[in-house]
Order: sequence, then structure tokens, then C-alpha cells
Amino acid sequence: MPLSIQKLANRLTFRQLQVFKAVYDLKSYSKAGDLLGLTQPAVSSQVRHLEQALGMPMFEYVGRKLYCTAAGEEMAACVRSVFHELADMQNRLAALEGRVAGDLKLVAVSTAQYVVPYLLRSFLQLNLQVNVSVAVVNRATALQRLNDNSDDLVIMGMVPPDRPLTSLPFLDNELIPIVPAGHPLLEQEVVAPQDFLNSQLLTRETGSGSRLALEVYCQQHRLKMEPTIELGSNDAVKHAVLAGLGVAVVPKLSVLSELALGSLQALNITGFPLRRSWCVVYPQARHPTPAMQAFIDYIQQNIAQFERLFRRMGS
Repeated sequence: MPLSIQKLANRLTFRQLQVFKAVYDLKSYSKAGDLLGLTQPAVSSQVRHLEQALGMPMFEYVGRKLYCTAAGEEMAACVRSVFHELADMQNRLAALEGRVAGDLKLVAVSTAQYVVPYLLRSFLQLNLQVNVSVAVVNRATALQRLNDNSDDLVIMGMVPPDRPLTSLPFLDNELIPIVPAGHPLLEQEVVAPQDFLNSQLLTRETGSGSRLALEVYCQQHRLKMEPTIELGSNDAVKHAVLAGLGVAVVPKLSVLSELALGSLQALNITGFPLRRSWCVVYPQARHPTPAMQAFIDYIQQNIAQFERLFRRMGS
């Protein structure tokens, strides 16, 4: 028979929930202990007491790998909600005193890592009591984290139209075709798109924003795209082009230094640059915390300033 809410509340502690969350997120007792400053036996003890209180196992080992049980997955969703509410309470209490405070968890798709520092510079000067963390991930992971509601805001392009998301476009993201210095295509004033695509095309992995944008371009112009090499980051693509392995379409912001030095050069191809918008994104059902709202307001109020800044950087 399930315990009454009162008895369950008497048996559970926030420390147990904190330890459970760390083990769940890291999939490791030892890593959770390192994060929380606990020994592995202490972590195991906290999880064991939680399991005894709930009457169900939260984790299990298959071989040497730790897995979460079905009950553990349900518990994880509840614990995530509890900590969201706790953080929200802390932020709202700060707001009553006229302060914007608390944590702000940002996720940026890998291409957006070139933009985020400039967004944060003045924001943090204006909001000294906001603690910001930034995770840089690929597009697939960013979408999964949006689905899990595990962060505050995601900075990405090409927001899926079929998901219940709130998005604020704030900056153009130009994708340009690049080649290394001395490439034969540079001899042509205007390059045919298919000639470019046939010149050892290097791309990001399937599902990345820049890859999707190029795929849409090819579909619209009835072009054939067969990547020679797929790479996991914009820096990897950039260095592969520098090494002479092929050509690529990349965010202009990721190659500004190389364009200025002349080690990489942009081609004149019909339809380029591809223009997409960077957006600040969060689930529609999510109620913004004061720190979230302060960041959203800051972005909205400074869109024109960001456009001028990045236009100067790209000129």
C-alpha cells in the first residue's frame, strides 16, 4: 500500500532528492559524489534510503553500466519539477525585493557559441546577482533538452514549427560558401552551385542547423548534395577546409578571422549567403523566471544594437 503524503514527506529529504538527481544526470555514483562533495558510500546510502521510502528501486546495473528504472524515470520527472519550483520560489522572493537574481541556464547550439559571449557581456554587468551557465550542444541535443524542459533558454536557429515553442528572433545568421586560398573555384567570378557541391563537400552531421539550411537550399534549387566528409563541429569543418580537404558552407561568424587573413575565401554563388535567424527559444508552457524574463527583455531591447555590432564584425 502506498504511503500517505504525510508519511512520505517525513521520510524524504531534499538531500536525497539532490543526490538522486545528480546520479540520474551523471549516470554514476562516483561522479555524483564528486559533484556534491560526498563519498560514493554516502551517495549509495542516500539513494538506498530514498528507494526504501518509495518501496521501489531507482537504478539498476546491467553489467557495469548504471541504468535508471521505470520508477526512477518517473521520479526524475518529479524531482526536476521540484527543483524548478524551488528555483522559481527563490527568484520570485528576490523579485519582491526589486532584485533580479538566481540561476539562468542557457543552451546554445554549437554555431551560436560565437554569439553568446556578446549577448552576455552587458547583461551580466546589469544583473550582477544572476548566475549564468552555458552548455554548447548540437541541434539534436538542444531539441531534446527543450523537450525535457531541462534548461531555461535555448539559443538556436531554424526553430521547429511543429513544436509548442516560444521563440524570439534577434539576429541574422549568414551561412556562406567557403574554400581555402588558391582553390580553383576562386578563378570564377560566379560559381555554379552544383560545381561547388561537387568539389569535395564537407558538412556538419545530419540534423545540424547549417546542414539543414544547405539541404533546404539544395531542395529548392533541385541540386544534388553528396558530402564527402561529415564533421561534428564548425571548427572541425573550418580546419578541414583550411587543410584542403574540400569546400563547405559555414556560419560567417565562425570564420571571420580566416576571412580577414585570406586563408579562407567566400565564393559568389547564386542564393548565398543563406540567411536564417538566431532565436531565443523556450517551451510555451514554461513560465519565465525573473532571470529568464530579464534576459528576454534585454535581448528585445537591444536587437538593433546586436545587429550593428555583428554587421561591423562581418564587414
